[in-house]
Amino acid sequence: MAENTVKTSMTMIQALRSAMDVMMEKDDNVVVFGQDVGYFGGVFRCTEGLQKKYGKSRVFDTPISEGGIVGVAIGMGAYGLRPCLEIQFADYIYPAYDQIVSEAARLRFRSAGDFTAPITIRTPCGGGIYGGQTHSQSPEAVFAHVCGLRTVMPSNPYDAKGLLISSIENDDPVIFLEPKRLYNGPFDGHHDKPVVPWSQNPLGEVPEGYYTVPLDKAAIFRPGKQLTVLAYGTMVWVCEAAARETGIDAEIIDLRSLWPLDLETIVESVKKTGRCVVVHEATRTCGFGAELVSLVQEHCFYHLEAPIERVTGWDTPYPHAQEWAYFPGPARVGAAFKRTVEA
Repeated sequence: MAENTVKTSMTMIQALRSAMDVMMEKDDNVVVFGQDVGYFGGVFRCTEGLQKKYGKSRVFDTPISEGGIVGVAIGMGAYGLRPCLEIQFADYIYPAYDQIVSEAARLRFRSAGDFTAPITIRTPCGGGIYGGQTHSQSPEAVFAHVCGLRTVMPSNPYDAKGLLISSIENDDPVIFLEPKRLYNGPFDGHHDKPVVPWSQNPLGEVPEGYYTVPLDKAAIFRPGKQLTVLAYGTMVWVCEAAARETGIDAEIIDLRSLWPLDLETIVESVKKTGRCVVVHEATRTCGFGAELVSLVQEHCFYHLEAPIERVTGWDTPYPHAQEWAYFPGPARVGAAFKRTVEA
């Protein structure tokens, strides 16, 4: 629901900044903090200008202590504030894992609703920028496994802003994963081609004011009849390229929210097409794709015309020298499409 329908061209960075700006203006309880987010404006400049506008008590820098950052946020949330904090890279979120899982995710349940942790943890994830092993991870499955957390990953500026506003307003803790390769434009996996900016894509047209995107609803990114593709983040654009290059009429579902999961949209699509391919950038074993395969098998077994395929990253640390051998590109995704359709 939009209050301001005036749109402007935004990158995902600008859309995320706009979401925080809108919410800080709307609600004095919203605070933003993390490493380098204040004066510097964040390593990717997502918070640029917010400290100057709202002051150092609402937008501030923290020590390099992820556990401390999240612990402070949980206390703030219990007190009545709505922290929107940044972990500089998703790879650095693990020191805060105990606070996220044992405290934030449990607080509403262990207090019988007397306290909540309405915190949003923003963190850039994924590869494609030559970040190597410690700047390229996609840890979404680790958080989707935890009861009491919501796990979100947008694929475009329009969704990014609407989902971030919904996350900040939500009373549950939200892990908000931002595919850094999509910050400045859609990326289809062809790293050797010129970068396409968001200004050339309709999803880069973003309302300037307040609007929300629901945290439990997938989007049909590309309608199709031959095959259902389940993807999120950067892989949505890779799958679109694979469909275009193979000529396969794939219906691509952008999950947007991994948990809560929009199972209804998934089931309806797979029952229509009879085929399914699951794609994600994260490690294969125990990745979120395994859950998706299980759910499709459970709910759509008698409608399936072929085995469900998975295309993922490999079971290795993200390699710096072999970035594109690891990254699930359109060639590998397209091959899975062909196998599934021809089975």
